[in-house]
Amino acid sequence: MQFGLNLPTHGVMSRDGDGNCRLTNIDPSEMRPVERSIRAEELGFHSVWLSDHIVTEAFTEGVHPANSSGKRAYPERPVMLDVATTFGAIASRTSTIRFCPTVYIAPYRHPLITAHEWATLDVLSGGRAMMAVGVGWEIGEFEALGADFERRGSVLYECLQIYRQAWENSDIAFDGKHFQIHGVSMDLKPVQSRIPIWYGGMSEIAAKRAARLCQGFYPMFLDSRTHPADLDFLRTAIVREAVAIGRDLSDFTMAAYCQVGLRSGSGTGPSSARPFLTGTAEQILDDLNVMGSYGYEHVTVQFDCPSGTASEHVEQTEMFAAQVLPHAGQIASVAIAG
Repeated sequence: MQFGLNLPTHGVMSRDGDGNCRLTNIDPSEMRPVERSIRAEELGFHSVWLSDHIVTEAFTEGVHPANSSGKRAYPERPVMLDVATTFGAIASRTSTIRFCPTVYIAPYRHPLITAHEWATLDVLSGGRAMMAVGVGWEIGEFEALGADFERRGSVLYECLQIYRQAWENSDIAFDGKHFQIHGVSMDLKPVQSRIPIWYGGMSEIAAKRAARLCQGFYPMFLDSRTHPADLDFLRTAIVREAVAIGRDLSDFTMAAYCQVGLRSGSGTGPSSARPFLTGTAEQILDDLNVMGSYGYEHVTVQFDCPSGTASEHVEQTEMFAAQVLPHAGQIASVAIAG
């Protein structure tokens, strides 16, 4: 199993008394994404991940998919670094670790701008860029950016096709409902023959789109209630869609964005009495083996830091690297269709 590390560029995550995930603001000077990425590379993480938003509304109208209750995880005025700019800085100071947004809200950005940014990042990093996309959830953010919230799913579907054309074709020719592009080329090509794109989502339609156009699927396990069994219908939807379109899933990755609370001591009780992926290293390894039994090959770790401090994030990173990462190769994942 591979492990990515989510960096606190949108704050530090913990859970409230009802088990909902929540973010606490930290000062940008405490985020230190470049230094944390250098250390993550030294510790053996597969990749570093950054959350994505441009602005947030003061009061959320929609449901936040990070919590099964729908409760918003962000504070009222979150402090957030830009994804692409930060990855450029990370790429310049690291040599092997990969990087990916978790997830990139593609529908309110023009796909050619995104394609050019990621081709540039892949070239500057020597082929280490990854992409995980999502439709977004915050109505006010779309309105502020002049984007269509209601049609964001179909916009993203076209964005995915345009990325591939820009990265892999000599010329770009696309006729869609939202974009018409002709007579241009993007001649900066990525180092990788194919930048991997994972689709982040929690719905069956997201799973189907992943099966059609992406190399992986990436749901969230951030609150204390969600278990792999609860989302296994998404794996079923991917397999059914792949069969329908004749797609081979041997190169498809089931991945997950998970809140993990590594605790020292003798444990936090039996599995039925503790949140999933919370406890001692042994308990977390047991839970990760459960993830593997549902087909997950990659976990991006978002640490549960009750203190809400950057220093606790550092401590949990070091503990996880020392106590869990050495056993990563022993965690078996079943084939997605298994």
